[in-house]
Amino acid sequence: MAKAENKTKPEKASVAAFINAVENETRKRDAKTILAMMKKVTGEKPVMWGPSIIGFGRHHYKYESGREGDGLTVGFSPRKANMVLYVLGSLGGDAPLLAKLGKYKTGRSCLYINKMEDVDEKILIKIIEKSYKATKKKWDA
Repeated sequence: MAKAENKTKPEKASVAAFINAVENETRKRDAKTILAMMKKVTGEKPVMWGPSIIGFGRHHYKYESGREGDGLTVGFSPRKANMVLYVLGSLGGDAPLLAKLGKYKTGRSCLYINKMEDVDEKILIKIIEKSYKATKKKWDA
């Protein structure tokens, strides 16, 4: 199977301009907090992936089906409804850490947070670290 063309890919748009354009002040403040966390944890430069996702790191994946492509290692998006963190893809449901996180919801590979005050920042940092390392190990080996 040929390499699939992902809809979400790195763009040259400004991360700072994107965050500064977030209308909800709480979401904007939280985006700046998560931006700083992910920069520190990954040591990577933030890059816009598509029009609304801020990603850190890049990896190439190839599934058993033969489908392959490039993806961000960890990232987030300050959406209107909540903050979406792309940190559970390689990590899976880490029950012990998630049990200590606070108020959140999960999707297949996403962590949804309404506001940073709802979660324990130290635990969130641990989740980001584990996810970043697990994704790097899984796909960059």
